[in-house]
Amino acid sequence: DVPLYHKGYAKDPSAVAAAAINHATEEGNDVVLVDTAGRMQNNVPLMKALSKLVVENQPDLVLFVCEALVGNDGMDQLHMFNKALRTGGHSRQIDGIVLTKFDTVSDKVGAALTMTHITGAPVVFVGTGQKYNHLKKLSVQSVIKSLFA
Repeated sequence: DVPLYHKGYAKDPSAVAAAAINHATEEGNDVVLVDTAGRMQNNVPLMKALSKLVVENQPDLVLFVCEALVGNDGMDQLHMFNKALRTGGHSRQIDGIVLTKFDTVSDKVGAALTMTHITGAPVVFVGTGQKYNHLKKLSVQSVIKSLFA
């Protein structure tokens, strides 16, 4: 069982993240996963809130989550996400990529390769379903096989 810390909607995400980190520390937990709940890359207030969250809470790891189905639009999303991270006056970039709906893209893995190439950040997980155990490590051999099939 993983405890869930929440404060409801319309709250400052950075303050909620800080409170969650403090609560986790008090409870003896050393890992906190902060989900920013769908930041649309062209929504300036949401992206500023993301930058503020990163600046104020200094996470150990920042992951960009994207649907594998979006293709080249994913590159635009990734670029704007990284740009938003930099707007807080720091040079922080993403540390890794999570591609959801990876089980639906069959041989269309070009977006995964391009995102990794552009950022230098690895694909940390791919989502293949709706549950936590559907997060899998990317099989590089499967990607190479699908490219040359």
